Amino acid sequence: MKPMLFLNVGERAAKCAVCAIVLCSILAGCASSAPLFTKDGRPTTLVQCPAEGSAAPCLEQARGICGGDFDIVEQSTNRGQRNLLFACRAQTQQ
Repeated sequence: MKPMLFLNVGERAAKCAVCAIVLCSILAGCASSAPLFTKDGRPTTLVQCPAEGSAAPCLEQARGICGGDFDIVEQSTNRGQRNLLFACRAQTQQ
């Protein structure tokens, strides 16, 4: 009896379908994303800095990007990274 080197077409298609479902499930778990805009329509930006120590580096990045004040939309820490999602406040005319 010869060893079977190739699967028949039906078995191959079934295995591909199972692999595709598993891959989609894995990727779906990683697909959560931050909102792109606040409720009042301002765009959001995400900055990351080391989770160790203070949040000052993230806050300084946000202040530099906005050129001033900003509102924090969400903060989190994951795998040694601090994530800061923020929206710039409107610049006041002087």
